[in-house]
Amino acid sequence: MRTIMIVVLLCCLPVFACASIDNLTDEFRSGLQRRGIQTKYDDMAAFFADRLDASAGEKTFGDKTGNCRLTWCDAMLRRPLESIGMADAFTRDLHAAAGRTRGTVTSVTRIASAKLDVPELGDVPPARVSMKRADATLLLLVRAILTARREIDGALAPLTPVERDELRAKLYEQTSSPRAIAPFFADQHEGRRVSDLLEKLDRRSLLRSASAIAVLTEPGTRSRLAQLALRKTRGKTVVTEETPAGKILFGGSGANTYRLDELHDVCAVIDVGGDDTYIEGALSADRPVLVIIDLAGNDRYQGEQPGIQGGGILGLSLLLDARGDDSYQADDVAQGACLGGIGLLLDLAGDDRYTGDTRVQGSAVAGMALLLDRTGNDAYHAALLAQGVGGPFGFGLLDDLAGNDSYYAGGKYPDNYDDTPGYSGWSQGVGVGPRGVANGGIGCLLDGRGDDVYEADYFSHGGGYWFAIGCARDFGGNDQRLGATRLAFDGGERNERRFLRWGYGFGCHYAAGYLFDDDGNDVYHGDIVGIAFTWDVGITALIDRTGDDQYLMSSSGICTCSNSGLTILYDGGGNDRYAGTSLGIADAVSQYHKDTRAYNFSLLLDVGGQDEYPETLRPHLSADTEYGWAGGFVIDR
Repeated sequence: MRTIMIVVLLCCLPVFACASIDNLTDEFRSGLQRRGIQTKYDDMAAFFADRLDASAGEKTFGDKTGNCRLTWCDAMLRRPLESIGMADAFTRDLHAAAGRTRGTVTSVTRIASAKLDVPELGDVPPARVSMKRADATLLLLVRAILTARREIDGALAPLTPVERDELRAKLYEQTSSPRAIAPFFADQHEGRRVSDLLEKLDRRSLLRSASAIAVLTEPGTRSRLAQLALRKTRGKTVVTEETPAGKILFGGSGANTYRLDELHDVCAVIDVGGDDTYIEGALSADRPVLVIIDLAGNDRYQGEQPGIQGGGILGLSLLLDARGDDSYQADDVAQGACLGGIGLLLDLAGDDRYTGDTRVQGSAVAGMALLLDRTGNDAYHAALLAQGVGGPFGFGLLDDLAGNDSYYAGGKYPDNYDDTPGYSGWSQGVGVGPRGVANGGIGCLLDGRGDDVYEADYFSHGGGYWFAIGCARDFGGNDQRLGATRLAFDGGERNERRFLRWGYGFGCHYAAGYLFDDDGNDVYHGDIVGIAFTWDVGITALIDRTGDDQYLMSSSGICTCSNSGLTILYDGGGNDRYAGTSLGIADAVSQYHKDTRAYNFSLLLDVGGQDEYPETLRPHLSADTEYGWAGGFVIDR
């Protein structure tokens, strides 16, 4: 009965979702018409298009460039109001693809490829393999690895040997080393050079490598690999198989330890069970593809090198853990992350803990990164650029399908502002570009169902920065978005006072952020410049469809807009509470832009329920209340 109910809810969701988007769209358009400012909104959209045109390709103005710009990001910014429905459909389709029992990686890759300007991947012909009297399953495994390796080689083929060496030497240093203060590259000149090299990659071949390896994640293949490993080990601890792809290790059901960086000629590990330990496991020019499939056990994955645990740096890394309560500990570019590659981490069952520092847990630059956790009460802990982040040419996704989960991002690195306390986060469904160097990509954090807790520091949770798109969506449960992290990254007391700036729905500097919550009694906390805030040619939408919700700001900034843009907060039902010093305000003039078309628009629309508003607002609240200027309004139905 429970399975039937879930299916019914999923089938009804698209109709319900479209209805709420249509509702707010109609309210916004009718509000413009009532005020006689439809032409001013059209002017703003034209201003957006003009600024995008002026910085496209090799054109520049100020510190705006066209480096690494994605067509979809550009298209969303050109259609501010319509983009909300586009983001709604995109996140629903992406979550449905991630939730498929079969064809998961293939389906997600197809969606990612279209957003990364690779609309057709086509069929990926298998590599030719000569293995006399080889087991059919072993042959399938070897062929998948060799096919993926061929496509990785194809992705790098447009670069000269000298350029490949240069990119390998500079890519991590510029994007992820301690010198690279988020979200910026370590050095503007060298960062631009790295971006130019990334533009030369064959992204079609890069994503075709994911399609090639996807067969190894299928349920039927996992069953066959388990049977093969059992036949190979027959009571032995670990058996080594020499193949044309490299050495493949088959682990028995005992507690095995794999020191993967010492096994530099190993391309795959298939382990049938036991509480195993995996140490390190980075890619290299000699090992551009690594596959780890652990079929059972409470396993431990740990290391300090960048590019482990499904971390693809100029290559493809796949880690699949089928069952068990697992722990993942890493530093940089790990746990489903990539720099110029494909990073895949799939955990199919268990209560798991993911701990990392920077660019972890679904974080991508120039490629696709996926962390998919199917079931269990899981904990995600990171400091920076984590939990669904898309950098230049990057598509980063963290999707947790079920469970009462906790997400922590921040608590370690200084924030980018001297006038307020707090830490940097840049995490949880954020698209981000390194300002003045390159445009950003697409970052998504999706959670299926369960009562979840989110805490994050500056620039986190459903936001976009610098020609990028960020999406966060929770499909069900009573969720708490607590604002700034409660403790420091190491678990001790914070050195900075708790303070969240730029959180829970934001679009900043030619970017867009979308935050959706489909069901449950939810809480949103912030301090300033948050809970649906837009700044400088941006779009923000926070859509909460049902439940008794609370929007709590210690100061100003719920559903506000400055320096040209659109902000919408829609609450579809329930007895809601709004606390803060300002709601639904759109600035009358732009400080940044002298163009007379640089208007600001905001709409806070609450439909149904007995709602509570701040004392400063309540005496003036009617069915349609204007704030800032005619382009900012609050509607309570």
